[in-house]
Amino acid sequence: MNKKEYIEKADKNLLHVYNRFPVIFDYGKGVYLYDELDEKYLDFASGIGVMAFGYGNEDFENALTTQLKRITHTSNLYYHVPMIEAAEKITKASGMDKVFFTNSGAEAIEGALKTAKKYAYTKKGPGDYEVIAMENSFHGRTVGSLSVTGTEHYREPFYPLMSGVEFATFNDFGSVLAKLTDKTCAIIMETVQGEGGLYPADKEFIQKVRQLCDEKDILLILDEVQCGMGRTGSMYAFQQYDIKPDVLTTAKALGNGVPVGAFCVTDKVAASSLVPGDHGTTYGGNPLCTAAVAQVFDMFEDYKMLDHVNAITPYFEQTLDRLVEKYDFITARRGMGLMQGLVLTIPVKEVVTKALLEEHLVVLSAGADVLRLLPPLVITEQNIDEFKEKIERVFEKFV
Repeated sequence: MNKKEYIEKADKNLLHVYNRFPVIFDYGKGVYLYDELDEKYLDFASGIGVMAFGYGNEDFENALTTQLKRITHTSNLYYHVPMIEAAEKITKASGMDKVFFTNSGAEAIEGALKTAKKYAYTKKGPGDYEVIAMENSFHGRTVGSLSVTGTEHYREPFYPLMSGVEFATFNDFGSVLAKLTDKTCAIIMETVQGEGGLYPADKEFIQKVRQLCDEKDILLILDEVQCGMGRTGSMYAFQQYDIKPDVLTTAKALGNGVPVGAFCVTDKVAASSLVPGDHGTTYGGNPLCTAAVAQVFDMFEDYKMLDHVNAITPYFEQTLDRLVEKYDFITARRGMGLMQGLVLTIPVKEVVTKALLEEHLVVLSAGADVLRLLPPLVITEQNIDEFKEKIERVFEKFV
């Protein structure tokens, strides 16, 4: 069967909620993807920030193969070693106290929102509790996560969503105060906005929000589904802000391609929120997924991955800054670590398409005008140089 026939079969059988590019990826090796014709693509998207260690990593594959041959599922009615080990490693790395494993980032957000509402219910009694979220945020596609996603065109077709959500302006503390009421139970934000355009939180802003939450006994939920797991140079981005959330969500690179997420809470939150019967999942935290999580944390340590990210980031930033200086249609670079964006005045979707189809370079967009770059954390200076050569050939077509 040729590519055209495969794509026709996919379009016949798959619900059309993605406008897929006409490429069929077959396998990967390192920071490269290969299509069904064995043509090579440099990957600076990593499956939307998922493939932290690239493709075909033997240590990771061996760990999963070993677990696959033992047991893949038991349900959460029983204990199993991979979940116990993964829970210990994620709490140690994050500084949080308790963890609940989910199947995705959106499910982690759902659990975080339920935790906040139950915490308020336990501490204050029944009430129509509200959440403050941020404009231009993105938290997921489920009803709850979409309710706190701060982009109207994502929400509009699905009203009514979860009630009691107010949207403040990211990095504007006065805007947050203006939305605060005695019914507010949580403030939720991405530590670095991803889909909204690669905006890191200002340190003063996030510290003031943390102080406000402490004063009012409301929960600070930080969504690090995309910006967590070493992408910004610390295991979690909040660790660079001298604060800690009450609830943390994490996913994507947590499983390095295996579908797994989690939300983590402090002991204080755990003591006054979810209890048996309040929340659950059939697949979440199964032995295969948590074996992947445990192996990912081992690899972060064994490979000294945070040291590598911090060592390679300046070279990546300098390379992008030179592109900003060279091309008038690039107006800014934004981001942290290996989570970077270039703000363009030319059509970003066209840049992404040309890069993929003409230069075999995989990149992403964020919003209407940002070229989003989320390479595997294992990239080298040589990979960055190759990226620059390819993207410049694309950019030259717009000069």
